[in-house]
Parts: sequence; C-alpha cells; structure tokens
Amino acid sequence: MALDGITLSMLKNEMAEKLIGARVDKIHQPSKEELIISLRWNGGNGKLLVSASASAPRIHFTEAQVDNPKAPPMFCMLMRKHLSGAKLVAMEQFGLERLIHLSFATYNELGDPVILKLAVEIMGRHSNIILIGNDGKIIDAIKRVTADMSSVRQVMPGMTYVFPPSQNKMNTLDLDYMAFIERLKNGRDVPLSKALMETLDGVSPIVCREISDLATAGLDTTARELSNDECEKLVGAVENLAEKVKNGDGKPYAVIEENGHPLDFTFMEVKQYGDSMTVKEAESFSVMLDKFYSDRSGADRMKQRSGDLFRFVVNLADRLSRKLDIQRQELARSTERDSLRVKGELIHANIRMIEKGMSSVILENYYDNNSPMEVKLDPRLSPNQNAQHYFSEYRKADTAERMLKKLIEKGEAELSYIESVFDLLSRARTDDEIVSIRDELVSQGYLKNHRQKNQKPIKIAPKEYISTDGFRILCGRNNLQNDKLTFKDSRKNDIWFHTQKIHGSHTIIITEGREVPPSTLEQAALIAAYNSKARDSSLVPVDYTEIKNVKKPSGAAPGKVIYEHYKTAYVRPAQFENYFEK
Repeated sequence: MALDGITLSMLKNEMAEKLIGARVDKIHQPSKEELIISLRWNGGNGKLLVSASASAPRIHFTEAQVDNPKAPPMFCMLMRKHLSGAKLVAMEQFGLERLIHLSFATYNELGDPVILKLAVEIMGRHSNIILIGNDGKIIDAIKRVTADMSSVRQVMPGMTYVFPPSQNKMNTLDLDYMAFIERLKNGRDVPLSKALMETLDGVSPIVCREISDLATAGLDTTARELSNDECEKLVGAVENLAEKVKNGDGKPYAVIEENGHPLDFTFMEVKQYGDSMTVKEAESFSVMLDKFYSDRSGADRMKQRSGDLFRFVVNLADRLSRKLDIQRQELARSTERDSLRVKGELIHANIRMIEKGMSSVILENYYDNNSPMEVKLDPRLSPNQNAQHYFSEYRKADTAERMLKKLIEKGEAELSYIESVFDLLSRARTDDEIVSIRDELVSQGYLKNHRQKNQKPIKIAPKEYISTDGFRILCGRNNLQNDKLTFKDSRKNDIWFHTQKIHGSHTIIITEGREVPPSTLEQAALIAAYNSKARDSSLVPVDYTEIKNVKKPSGAAPGKVIYEHYKTAYVRPAQFENYFEK
C-alpha cells in the first residue's frame, strides 16, 4: 500500500504531460497535512493533491470534493502569496527516491523573475511539503522540524534546504547482480521479500513479494537459503522489472478485495493473490491513486475534524452499556423474589411452632413436595413480624423487577440511538454533515447549544441518486433527516428501504405514481446497504415496503420506526460502485 519510487516515476511522467506549462489558479489546505493546487493549462484544468500525511503521503490529480476550512491556515496563505499565478516549468525526481521537486516560475516582490521549488517528500511519518526560495533556502514547510525533533535533519524557515538522508540501497535500474546476490546472502536472516525491500530502491512490499514468488515458487524462503537455480530466477525477475521501467511499460493496477475495497496498487500485474483477489488495470495512475485513497483519507479527515464528537458519542455509549449491565444484574437478582413470598407463607403456616428469638427454622415446603427448607429468622422479631418482613422484601423485589424492565427497555433504545449516531458520524464526509449531527444531539438534549442567537442550524439536502431506470432515490444523512424524509417528504406509495436490524440511513424511491421495476428496487437496496453499518459486509438483508406501512412509535428516538408488510432483498454492497459514484 506504499507509493514506491518506481510508481512515483511513472506517475510523474503521466502528470508532466499536462502540468508542464500550467499555471497555479487556486491553492487550498483542506487539512493539516494536505494541499490542493488548482492549475490551468491549454485546453484544460485540474486539481493536484499533495499530501504529507504519515499514513497516506502522495501526489496525484484528484476529483474529490473536499470542504475547506473557513479560515485558511498560515501555510496555505504563504503558498498563495508566493505561488498564485506561478507557472510550473519542471517536475524532477531524483533517481527512484520518493521525492519530487516542482519548479515554479514566478516574480518576487520586486518584480524580478525567480524559480521557487515545492519539495514533495513521500517518506512515511517523515513526509513533508517544503517551499524553497530562489536562493535554496526554506521559505516554510507544512511540517516544521526542529533540532529537538530530529538531530539528523532540521526543516525550518531560513535554513538551507538539504536532501533527506540516503537509505543506502542498490540502484534497481543499474544493478551489479553479483554484488546484489552477495549482499542478500550476507544480509539479515529474513524472508526474501523483506530482504529485497531492504536492498533495492524504488520498490514497494507488493513488488518485492511478487519478485520473491517468481524466484521461490511462492515459498518466500530466506535470502541465505536461496539455491543457485532460485538465484538465477531472482536475477531474471529483477532484470525484467528493470527493463519494464526503462521502457516505460508500467501500467496502473489495483488489487481489489472481495468486498470491493482496494487493497493495494502497483505498476505491474501481480499473480501472488491467486483467485482470492481481483487485479484490475486502472485508467491512469492518478485515477487509481485518487480512487484508492479517497474513501480512507476522507474518513481520516472527517475523524480529525469530528474527534471531539466521536469521543463524546463513544464515552456516552460506554456509560449506557455499563449502566445497562448493572441493571440487568439487579434484574437477575430480583427474579428470586418468589422464594421470599414462599418463606413468608411457610412462616404463617407454621407460626405456632416458631418462637421469638429463633435465628432459623426448618420447615416443610409444600410448594416443593414437602421438602425441608431452612428459613432464616430475625431473633428480635416475632414470627408474624418475620413473615411480614419476607412479604415486604417480596413486594420490593416485584416492584424493582417491573421498574428495571422499563429502565432496561428505555436504556436499550437510547443505546441503539447513540449507536446509530456513531454509525452516521463514521460515514460523514463533509463538515455540514458533522455539524448537522451535532445539531441533532443538541436537539435531543445531549449537547449544549453553542450557536449564537442569530445563527440558524445548518440545513443539508439528503443524498440523491438516479437509478438506471430514471427514478430518484433519496437517502438520509442523519436521524432527524431520516424522519423528515420518511414522514414529511415522501408520499404513501413511495418505497422505503432499510437494512434489516442494522443501523443505517432511511432510503426512499420517489415513485411519482409509477410502477418500480426490479432493477431500481435492487439499486435502492444497494444504496441502503452501502449507507449503513453493514457497508463492508459481503451480503446484507434490506427490508423494503411502501411508506404507508412505516410508523413512528410514540416517544421513539429520531430515526426509529416500525413497519409491516415488507419484503427482504439480499444485496452485496461491493456492487454499489457498479451503478453509483461513492
């Protein structure tokens, strides 16, 4: 899942065809470690995403729609100051290092022409985006690195830019094969795929596993155990790889899991997964990377922005769960109340043989075939008072059971509602969705309203899809919207969908009085499954019925409904993208 140096070189060549000569139009910084640079060129325009995220550092064209903060960060303002209107004149990669310098021709404050460079360093947690002046000094970086943070390399404004330290790997494209085999044999005693990662530059784990599979027939033995025949196969595999790169024969391939999620990507077709995965060629390297990272980075971005809300919902769910556990334990104890009543009745039935001052008595239990039962007594109480004590405890336990059942039922409904909020929050992809969920929690009394008096709650439209038969399909983004969609915005003959006993969004086919074909029913079920907690499941049951069969229980939490006269469709959420864009 790493963007390796070889893939980066092919991606750079692909992007350079459009970008060289392009001018910077707009610059945004949607998150702490990401930039989106909008560029214009003859006959077109595009958005270049540059990320220094530790989990997903990269550079590629993007079609993703992301929300930008209302106030641009300082680094974004500085980028706009120096690069707005600048012309991209060069893109340079150094060997197979995961490092690209974008050179921009622009003018300084005095009107003199200068070349500014944007260094995009794709190095895991050390990734960075650094703006370098005409004099080779750092103007600023998206991540400043002080001497306290690193004794090897500092990145601070005013310092001379120096390249990241070399990893001392061998040049994959110009390899001394005898030295290569000798280094492997004398290296660490690890599986061959890992040894290749430590030895060759520009390759990712998936490429190293593929080379190892070709050399060892899938055994991935240690480098020290390689036979002469396996060494020859290994050299041949690396030679073929180098030839492919030199000839520019690389193509973008994505490895797709059974559930439709992309697992990995590379520049060559891979066989290591057999039939367990699908390997698909993509339209371009940028399209492949944009699709691969969009869902994950979108989720990560939203989690950063909604971290406080996530923590609140998780903590609330934990508290409710603990409270329910305690109440269930109390309920289990209250179910023993019948023995209290029996003991009181046995004391009454045998009151003449019991004397005050006794601490216990053995009585025949006529409720259990006259088997002997020991009954504890309070020696300070008379026999009648002991009987009344047991009856009193019985009534308390009986009342407690009735109250606990109501409290547990109410607590389970509340926990289910909070879990539905967590599900919606985990699927939110825009700031407005997060704000609307926060407003929902305010309306339900879980959060305080921090809006100003004249500030109105945000209104967002439901998700809208068009089926292949031309029917509008609407899907709620939060629980309040689910209720509005189902009970206010729909007609009685519209068709309602929801995942069976699984948290998810209400989904409605707007029929407009027309008969709905099976293909649209299936697509609506896919939408409901995809917009639910079961998105990653292989097969999901989805119930559907006409709106007139859906009711709102009195006092129920937002989003909670009951329904009847329904049918169930079983769908695979992975097929969602066959009909709709994510």
